[in-house]
Amino acid sequence: MSIPRKHHLARVRLLLDEFPVVALLGARQVGKTTLARQLATAHRDPVAWFDLEDPADLARLQDPGLELRPLRGLVILDEIHRLPGIFQLLRVLADRPGLPARFLVLGSASTDLLRQTSESLAGRVAFHHLDGFDLTEVDDTERLWLRGGFPRSYLARSDAASRRWRDGFVQTLLARDLPDLGSTIPRETLRRFWTMLAHWHGQLWNGAEFGRAFGVSHTTVRRYLDLLTSVFVVRQLQPWFENIRKRQVRSPKVYIADSGLLHALLGLANRTDVVSHPKVGASWEGFVIQQIVRLLRAPAQQCFHWSTHAGAELDLLVMAGSRRYGFEVKRSEAPRLTKSMRSALETLRLDRLDVVHAGTERYRLAPRVRALPAGELVGTLRALPEG
Repeated sequence: MSIPRKHHLARVRLLLDEFPVVALLGARQVGKTTLARQLATAHRDPVAWFDLEDPADLARLQDPGLELRPLRGLVILDEIHRLPGIFQLLRVLADRPGLPARFLVLGSASTDLLRQTSESLAGRVAFHHLDGFDLTEVDDTERLWLRGGFPRSYLARSDAASRRWRDGFVQTLLARDLPDLGSTIPRETLRRFWTMLAHWHGQLWNGAEFGRAFGVSHTTVRRYLDLLTSVFVVRQLQPWFENIRKRQVRSPKVYIADSGLLHALLGLANRTDVVSHPKVGASWEGFVIQQIVRLLRAPAQQCFHWSTHAGAELDLLVMAGSRRYGFEVKRSEAPRLTKSMRSALETLRLDRLDVVHAGTERYRLAPRVRALPAGELVGTLRALPEG
C-alpha cells in the first residue's frame, strides 16, 4: 500500500523550479527516498541518481567534478552526509550559466548539513523537511497516534509488526546510523538517555537533573540531546518570553518526535498499554502539537511554549506575522476554561485560543476561545503562507 504525499511532492517541485539546489531533510526511513523516486518518475528532464550508501555509487563520485559536470536535468544525491566535501563543488555547479542541472540532496542529519549548505550554498539552496504521515495524509487518528507516522510502522499488518519495526529502528539508529554520522557516544549511554527522555516527554528540559542521572556535566547531556534532535527523533519546543511583568520559564520543552517511537521506548505494545500508562496525557499532547504544527506548516522558529513560574502555561504558541494563535491540548473529552488559559489569552494577547481535546463536540468556551475535537483539526486549521 502506498499513500501519496501530494503536498510534499508539489512543494519540492516548486523549490526545484526556483533554486538550483534543494535539500530534503528528515529522519531515516521517513520516506525521503520514496518521495524522490516519485519525483524522478514524473520529472520531464533526464534524472541521474546517486545512492551514497551504495559503494558503487560512492566510488563513482571519488572525483565528483568529473562525474557531475556533464550531467543535465535533475541530479539526486541520497544520504549526502556521506560525501561532505561535495558542497563546494555544488556551489560551482549551481552558478553555471543556463543552469544545466539542478540538484536534490537527501539528508538524515540536520546540524552538519545545514551548516555546510548555509556556508557553501547561501542563496542557492532551499530546504524542505519531511516528517512521517500526518492527518492530511491518513484518516485514522488513533492508529497514527499509537503507531506514529513512519510509513512502515503505520502501514504494518498488525500492531505487533509495527512495534517490531520501531524496535528495529531504534536499534539500527543507535548501532549504525549515529556512529556513521561520527557519534562516539556509547550506544548503551544513548539508549539510556533516549529512554529517560521518553519518560520526560512533554516536560521542561532540566540539564542538571539529567547530568546527575548520568554522572556527567549538564553540557555533556545537552550534547546528547542535540545529537538526537539533529537526526529528527527528538524535538525541542523553545520557550516564548517577552518583557512582561511575569517571571517566565526560559527552558525548552522536550518531546520524542514520533508518538510511535515514544511508545516503543516506553515499552508499550498496544492501545491498552498506552491508555493505562502515566504518560498517556503527555503522549497525546505531543502528538496533537505535532499535528497542529504540520497542518499550519509552521516553521520551528514560529512555534513556542509559554509558562510562568506562577503556574500559567500554554502548550503551543504559533506566531504568524502580527497574529498570535494559542493551543492547549487536553486528553479529556469536555475541557473547561481554566485560570491558566485566561492568563495566556490576556498576557500573550492571543488572537485565538483553541483547546484541542479527545472528544467529539466543538463549542465556545469564551470570546476567542473554542473547544475543538482533535478529529476536526484537518477541516478547521489552515496552513500559514509558505515562503
